[in-house]
Amino acid sequence: MSTPVKRAFKYRFYPTDAQAAELSRTFGCVRKVYNLALAARTEAWALRAERINYNATSAMLTAWKKTEGLAYLNEVSSVPLQQALRHLQSSFSHFFAKRARYPRFKSRKKSRRSAEYTTSAFRFRDGRLTLAKMAEPLDIVWSRPLPENAVPSTVTVSQDAAERWYVSLLVEDPGVRPLPVVDRVIGVDAGLDHLLTLSTGEKVTNPRYERRDRARLARAQRELSRKVKGDGANRAKARKKVARIHARIADRRRDHLHKLTTRLVRENQTIVIEDLTVRNMLKNGRLARAISDAAWREFRSLLEYKAAWCGREVITVDRWFPSSRLCSHCGTLQRSMPLSVRTWTCACGATHDRDVNAARNLLAAGLAVSACGAGVRPQRSTPGGQPAMKQEVSRREP
Repeated sequence: MSTPVKRAFKYRFYPTDAQAAELSRTFGCVRKVYNLALAARTEAWALRAERINYNATSAMLTAWKKTEGLAYLNEVSSVPLQQALRHLQSSFSHFFAKRARYPRFKSRKKSRRSAEYTTSAFRFRDGRLTLAKMAEPLDIVWSRPLPENAVPSTVTVSQDAAERWYVSLLVEDPGVRPLPVVDRVIGVDAGLDHLLTLSTGEKVTNPRYERRDRARLARAQRELSRKVKGDGANRAKARKKVARIHARIADRRRDHLHKLTTRLVRENQTIVIEDLTVRNMLKNGRLARAISDAAWREFRSLLEYKAAWCGREVITVDRWFPSSRLCSHCGTLQRSMPLSVRTWTCACGATHDRDVNAARNLLAAGLAVSACGAGVRPQRSTPGGQPAMKQEVSRREP
């Protein structure tokens, strides 16, 4: 019997004034402790070449609370402060494993406002959640039910830039289990004219949510730029208006990607995608806005974790694989293929839609991976000008 998947359920809630004040204090203390611990670890390494772990920073936290300048840390629950130190330890672990950059200090204005509570710092009974240091339960909008008899292991409270409050409950969900095996594989090519093109020939329209609200966003940003810094209420109101437009765009985009990835995972046993370097592609000034709006990285992230939940496989083809320039009918490699070329005819007589052809080539590369576990690299032309037929494909499973 498989181990139940831990899954986070996120809900909107509306705090009282007292609860909002308590949570705001907690957010500030979490940020302060994280920054103090990061500064201590950085200084210890720079001056003494000494690595400080979570246990050492936890002892430092106890000492900080006893000082006059940081005595206010005692006013909030200690659990979110300890969790901040654990998160910092995790960040350093990823850094030393070369999976992430060096941890950065949290900004009061730009960093995510959140606090994590473990079981000792909250009470969950009969659908009512009460956090430490609070007398009343949170007024949560239960937009969907939790799994039956679910008991949260951690609770994360956050506030976004639009000043909306959310609570996320991490529970074991026995309803998440592998889906029945289906005899279907598919190649997926990401694009801008169409968000996705499938090897079946289907094209998914790019909704371009940012472009739809671009005029409203520009107007709100102009209004914000006219507000004088220090003009508290008016500037805060204009900033909140801009944040709400951004939130509307992000919410609609995320909802669309969730529906799309869920459908792909349910209908296909194996999904082949391309390993796009979105960070580098964003350096293209002409296309950066459109690429950001397409959210290819978020699409891949959603697809991979859902595939892992449902027993599906995601195969990632090397970014240098010439999927657009390779004829899916005869294997001939074209020397060049400008982005303006949307359809082309091969020497063998086959006429290709650029995106459909790319999706079919990705599918063929993915099938080669499933068959022999090879690695895929771009084809190289032979001295006579003909492409070498050897194909290697790099495989990455969720």
